[in-house]
Amino acid sequence: MAAHKIITTTLSIFFLLSSIFRSSNAAGIAIYWGQNGNEGSLASTCATGNYEFVNIAFLSSFGSGQTPVLNLAGHCNPDNNGCAFVSDEINSCQSQNVKVLLSIGGGVGRYSLSSANNAKQVAGFLWNNYLGGQSDSRPLGDAVLDGVDFVIGFGSGQFWDVLARELKSFGQVILSAAPQCPFPDAQLDAAIRTGLFDSVWVQFYNNPPCMYADNADNLLSSWNQWAAYPISKLYMGLPAAPEAAPSGGFIPADVLISQVLPTIKTSSNYGGVMLWSKAFDNGYSDAIKDSIYQLKGSS
Repeated sequence: MAAHKIITTTLSIFFLLSSIFRSSNAAGIAIYWGQNGNEGSLASTCATGNYEFVNIAFLSSFGSGQTPVLNLAGHCNPDNNGCAFVSDEINSCQSQNVKVLLSIGGGVGRYSLSSANNAKQVAGFLWNNYLGGQSDSRPLGDAVLDGVDFVIGFGSGQFWDVLARELKSFGQVILSAAPQCPFPDAQLDAAIRTGLFDSVWVQFYNNPPCMYADNADNLLSSWNQWAAYPISKLYMGLPAAPEAAPSGGFIPADVLISQVLPTIKTSSNYGGVMLWSKAFDNGYSDAIKDSIYQLKGSS
């Protein structure tokens, strides 16, 4: 009987340690949601069980004295609390251990930071209106988002590092970034070099010199450059369908699994794959998730 208890206790410890190791090393999939009214709800996106992160896109205008604008095209209009219902969906996602981030910037809109002080003002706005602070006007309701995702496609590249530092000073705020794959990224280089970003999902598409095109040579060469950066978790950002990236970079799921993942998984900071976007993910994440979720370095 005593021997049985010892064996049971030993097995319990083994499984506990295995769980801890697996949770700290397992990879996942990040997805963007919010730019297509036909992509389903945020709650249904999280309910697939396919995603580790969902990025709500985009806060498309902010900074430099501009009125902040949340653009969830086709889903809701934030005027007159038109998007407050998303709060319950955010809570639903978080109850399923999905991290929900607010993506700021994007490919269209008006955003910039005019000074270090302006960056701090924007940080305060984000904290009070979307994160753990308090405001009479919270466009997504009372739900507390897990963090902020930087998608900075244009501008001078100044003061994003200040914004990152200020957001981190509030406490448990996850920071992620989606730089373009040409290395280093013109807008986000200084910010990423702070080492404050928990995850970086590089956009390896719409950029011929560093994306997949008939073979993975340029893609993997660029990945290796990024893997040497001070990044805790590095994700390969990919289009979820050919039409998601008009300038190219789509990788068929079987090619990704056989020719790309075995190599990038050997990087010590490999975190998984980011997909653009939920509107185009019609089976792609289902096809790759089992290969993504394996432990780092496994085949």
